[in-house]
Amino acid sequence: MNATRFYRRSAGFVAALMLGLCAVVSTAQAQTQTPTEVIRQSVDSLMSELEGKKDYYAQHEDELAQLVDSNMAQVADFRYIGASVMGRYFRAATPEQRSRFVKVFRKTLIDTYAKGLVTFDYKTLRVKDAEDTGRYEDQASVPVEVVSTTGKTYPVSFTLRQSDGQWKVINVIVNGINLGLTFRNQFDQSMRDNDRDFDKVIDNWAPKVDTDQLEKGGDS
Repeated sequence: MNATRFYRRSAGFVAALMLGLCAVVSTAQAQTQTPTEVIRQSVDSLMSELEGKKDYYAQHEDELAQLVDSNMAQVADFRYIGASVMGRYFRAATPEQRSRFVKVFRKTLIDTYAKGLVTFDYKTLRVKDAEDTGRYEDQASVPVEVVSTTGKTYPVSFTLRQSDGQWKVINVIVNGINLGLTFRNQFDQSMRDNDRDFDKVIDNWAPKVDTDQLEKGGDS
């Protein structure tokens, strides 16, 4: 499979899963469900959310992006993710710079998910039981297998963190590639290349994923 096409499809099924998550998060939180139950219920909701709408959204990407943005606001902990991507530079940044980076980072994710959402032809989404992350009691990892119409299986793992009784996604691992760690390394390199100028790094933030590596998979 063409690497670029693989990346678009990878973004697509990650986006699809995220959209399904968002569609049920309010109910899930109200019922204090486990991470696995949240993900599993989202898969059922996903099918009805996208059924018969792919062609429409393919022609209305802005509308799709707005939908994804609105829904993801409820399920993804963008502030936590942004701080994690900034890594060791987070404390040195001003509150304004931290907030601005979160907004920029959020937009890049939304755009990627929205563009990929209508491109991946999945057949089955298999949610497995949550696994202990082994590091923190308030975190859990939920593995999902995405089976394409060609029969190829792609593993996706969602890391969720519990805060104030709510489980929210803080990272995604696609085919063994840790996207959170990938973006953190890119932020670090960008800070080095720009003499640790936060404003310049934020203004030019354009994260990339090595499509060849994504196709081959990794060992996170």
